[in-house]
Amino acid sequence: MNSNLFAELLPDSGAEQFAELLSRPGLRIERIVSAGQASPPGFWYDQPQGEWVLVLQGEARLAFDDEPAPRLLKQGDFVDIAPHRRHRVESTAIPTVWLAVHYDCKES
Repeated sequence: MNSNLFAELLPDSGAEQFAELLSRPGLRIERIVSAGQASPPGFWYDQPQGEWVLVLQGEARLAFDDEPAPRLLKQGDFVDIAPHRRHRVESTAIPTVWLAVHYDCKES
């Protein structure tokens, strides 16, 4: 990947694009480019690690199992998702560029 977050935003296929920017033990940073994708009906992410996401461009609707309505995330909005907090992507604009930081959580 080019060292510019906004380079090569949409793949030719229109498929969602994932690019790992940095990986260290307990930490992974990736750029995600969505092109209208959403989670399949009835599917919920339930990840063992924490995830902090920032919308750099575009917008998305992110739903949490424990909230009554999806959140609209616009450019500059971010959210920290705790491990095992069930969530799903309801919709994304074309393109939506995310910065996702996946991290291990150690309980004290």
